[in-house]
Amino acid sequence: MARVFNSDDSRRLRFGPFSVDLHAGELHKRGKKVKVQLLPLQLLGALLEKPGEVVTREELKSRLWPADTFVDFEHGLNTAIKKLRQALGDNPAKPALIETLPKKGYRFIGRLEANGASTPKNPPQTSTLAGKIFSVFAEHGIACVVAPIDVNSLDEWQRLLALGDDVGVSMMITNNRLLLIEVGKPVRVLSTGSANGWIETRILEGEHYGKTALFPRQSLRQA
Repeated sequence: MARVFNSDDSRRLRFGPFSVDLHAGELHKRGKKVKVQLLPLQLLGALLEKPGEVVTREELKSRLWPADTFVDFEHGLNTAIKKLRQALGDNPAKPALIETLPKKGYRFIGRLEANGASTPKNPPQTSTLAGKIFSVFAEHGIACVVAPIDVNSLDEWQRLLALGDDVGVSMMITNNRLLLIEVGKPVRVLSTGSANGWIETRILEGEHYGKTALFPRQSLRQA
């Protein structure tokens, strides 16, 4: 006998025009049910548990594909992501909801709400900034801003600056651990949870398109 679910509005999660009840296995857009298969919906649920955070491909594999399941995981995951984006109408080239981090995983970048007393697990630290597009900013006369690619690069850069090691800094630039980003280039905010208030972004234009970089808040202006 088929299992019957009773939809409870208090447990629905909402983002933009969508609402999802993971218990009932239902996705709605402006009150109208959206047809979506179970696996893409389970994938959405995994991303919604960590809004604003990266969910790795390995995490998704262990959660959605049991160890004794003999399938092409890579193909299955890519197909599920494609179907989920189709259901949400999300453009992978300019995502508003599901962001791909090449060779890493995926991240829900929409603004998530919950009805009633239920709240999403691990809420993002950047609910007002995550997903928004900013322009790189600097004082008049400065053409480029130096941006470390991650927290480790930031720590190393600051250490070298304190030592006055210009050669070491140059090597970091050569090895693309420090990026030279032209003023005015657009970036998308991913997270503000990095060290000392630095903001994690994705570069959307130019030589370093698609790469992640850290900026202090004062180096960003909303586009």
